[in-house]
Amino acid sequence: MTGPREQQRVFGEVADAYDDVRPGYPAGILDLIIGYAGAPRTVVESGAGTGKGTALLRGLGAPLTCVEPDPAMAALLARRFDGDDLVSVVVSRFEDWIPPVGGVDLLASAQAWHWVDHTRRTRLAAEALAPGGVLAVFGHQYGFADEGLRAELDEVYLEHAPEIADQPGRPVDQRHPGWFHPDELRGSAWFTDVEERRVVTVMPFDTARYLTLLSTFSPHRMLPAPKRSRLHRALADRIDARGGIVEQKLTTGLWLARRLSQPWVGSRR
Repeated sequence: MTGPREQQRVFGEVADAYDDVRPGYPAGILDLIIGYAGAPRTVVESGAGTGKGTALLRGLGAPLTCVEPDPAMAALLARRFDGDDLVSVVVSRFEDWIPPVGGVDLLASAQAWHWVDHTRRTRLAAEALAPGGVLAVFGHQYGFADEGLRAELDEVYLEHAPEIADQPGRPVDQRHPGWFHPDELRGSAWFTDVEERRVVTVMPFDTARYLTLLSTFSPHRMLPAPKRSRLHRALADRIDARGGIVEQKLTTGLWLARRLSQPWVGSRR
């Protein structure tokens, strides 16, 4: 590969690790989606990755189209759901995907909506949904159950990788300029009934798995390999000195909005 890597495409380099260590989503998120949207007949997932969100959405029992731009991630996703008649995989950016005539009942995105062009995504979501259809955006915000450990790891970042040291509750991708904020839905002419929900869980990672988790996040992927190795060695030393376990406090946010009922007239372009 020549030239700078695209930030959103670095995940395919570690697709297997991503699938292994990235946390899935609590069942409570699905319950909240059903409570708001009812039982959708058709579902599309934007940025399905290796299927962490897909596994949750599969519980809806509806035909599910997974749109994923990275071929390596999409291949793993297809293998994971091979033989599942309800799940289909499309290798495409959401911006280039053409929704079915009449739209779908539910458009969901798990930890990936920030990769969709933030100047167009609200309009694209409206065009993908049937009148009255629901947009569900959800993802984890990472924090530390042990604030003392967090402070020690902050020191390591400041010493070895200060350019990514200002990220609260690492590991995160929230530095991406298109990170989702619900105000873009509240201020939209196409959506109404915007709601926010939170589900909190704590997940322990031993040192090796925590470093693998870090390696699946774009800020770490984008570091030069020697710098990333030095950073990870220093983090491992601090974690091991405090018992070898990092308890990640996961706050899973869910944002829901309903597409206004009037027919949409416009072009995806």
